[in-house]
Order: sequence, then C-alpha cells, then structure tokens
Amino acid sequence: MNRRTLLQGMGAAAALPFMGGLAAEAQSAEVGPDTVYELRIYHTSKLEALLARFGGQETKLFEKAGMHCVGFWTPTDDPLKGATLIYLLRHKSREAADASWKAFRADPEWQKVKAESEKDGTLVDKNESTFMALTSFSPKV
Repeated sequence: MNRRTLLQGMGAAAALPFMGGLAAEAQSAEVGPDTVYELRIYHTSKLEALLARFGGQETKLFEKAGMHCVGFWTPTDDPLKGATLIYLLRHKSREAADASWKAFRADPEWQKVKAESEKDGTLVDKNESTFMALTSFSPKV
C-alpha cells in the first residue's frame, strides 16, 4: 500500500484537526520551532480490538508519556477500510519523541494493557511511522 492511496482513503477526515477553532488556537501555543509530528499507520486484521485498546487506556498512556494526540482515523474506502488505524502525534522535538516512546514502552501500566489486549495474539500486523515538520503555511495544531 503506498502513502498516496492511504492519504486519499483518509478523505476529509485529514482536515478535521485544522478545524478546531479555539482548541486549535490553544494547541498552537504549544507548537515551537522544534515541534515534530509523527504519522503512524497500523495495519491489522483485528481492528475492533485495536480500537478498543486505543479508546481505553492507550491514548491516556501516550499523554502520560508526553505525547500529544492530534487525531485518529480509520479509512472509509477499500482496501484499507476495516484493516487500518491512522493517527497523528505531536512531540516537542524529535528527541522528546524518542524519550516519550522509551518511557511509554517501559511503563508497567502499558505493558499490562498490551499483554491483556494481546492474550489471543498481536493486534498490529505491520506499522509505519513518519516524522514530519510543519511547513511555514500550515496551521499550528
């Protein structure tokens, strides 16, 4: 699956974080010159279980580890529909991202959540991660 097809599958949902009005203004105060965004794409044959984990404890544990969740999407068109979770995180810097992921993976609470959710097998078949910087004309979300 190429990235173009993936982004086309996201459709209008990709614009949602930029339409947040006051919420976007508050978030822009946290965006600095070293801020990076991380686009993560999870391919899975167990989407409902993965969504349950993210909707339960996982996003709270991201925040605890210093990662800001910008948004989460599931594609509406085949072939990604029903088998893909896409999300975007904001980090203060690339170094902060690395430190946050290290803290997240070491968190005993995360290890417990992961073990419980994967008692019948892993939830993610393949994952992709791309770090990005805002362009000068992009809204600061």
